[in-house]
Amino acid sequence: MKTLSDQAIGTAHGKIILIGEHSVVYNEPAIALPFPAANVEVRIKAIEGESKIFSSYYNGPLASTPASLYNLKHTIEMICEDLNADLSGMLITISSLIPPERGMGSSAAVATALIRAIYTFFDYSLDNETLLYYIGVSEKIAHGNPSGLDARITSGTQPVYFIKSQTPETFDIQVTGYLIAADTGLTGQTREAVHDVAQLLKKSKRKTKLLISSLGSLTVQAKKAIEEDDINELGMILSKAHRHLSDLSVSNEKLDLLVQTALKSGALGAKLTGSGRGGCMIALAKSFDQAKHIASELINNGAVETWIHSLGVNTHE
Repeated sequence: MKTLSDQAIGTAHGKIILIGEHSVVYNEPAIALPFPAANVEVRIKAIEGESKIFSSYYNGPLASTPASLYNLKHTIEMICEDLNADLSGMLITISSLIPPERGMGSSAAVATALIRAIYTFFDYSLDNETLLYYIGVSEKIAHGNPSGLDARITSGTQPVYFIKSQTPETFDIQVTGYLIAADTGLTGQTREAVHDVAQLLKKSKRKTKLLISSLGSLTVQAKKAIEEDDINELGMILSKAHRHLSDLSVSNEKLDLLVQTALKSGALGAKLTGSGRGGCMIALAKSFDQAKHIASELINNGAVETWIHSLGVNTHE
């Protein structure tokens, strides 16, 4: 077994749904962004004896990994078998800044970083197709029937414009500015929110269809604003999308408070991101100083964590 200084590192990042959540269920477009401000690092060090995992959820032998981490255990075992590599002799340390169950792609990002670290540890090259395959293995155990979007975003570097049952389209971020994400501290309520939108569609079909269609149109407009570096227009689009999502009953008091806080603090636009009823919200700022001020005010008004990402480049501040 050949290793690099007896230690290997794999990394990945979170994802943010910029716009189009919920309406994407009804074949409208959505846009998702890589979010490197929230990242994951997996380190694998060579040790004697059986392999062990160190993480915020579990510290102990790989063989005794709890059910909540079975997706990772199975993926490790599968890769080692496919590579004809020894399953023992690894100390696997998982460090994640992505909160789980917030719609930020936490499980896919951890899987991505883990797979990259394993391949580096055993000195094998890893192509993107193989990476996505193993992320899919892990995600199917974690979520049952994943769309594959989280895998693409947490392992990639470009935004994705996607429509259900169509091949996702990557494009470049041209807009100059900063994206702030804030965690409400509440887990997202995906199943409940999706179910309630479906029920709303039955009870108030015309109004709900108009909201869903409008969210789709706003997503198209958002892509155009990004490509034309029009951050002011993008901000207005995001705020309008939040009002539509609120009308669809997928926001809540905490999300609305943080959205209003961001806008009062100078944000160009703000909205919930992901399934809603908890999870995270996002806001746009023109400058880093403005973004820091908005992030500070969000913390002062109940956010438990904030992140700032510089748009248009592959780095963050």
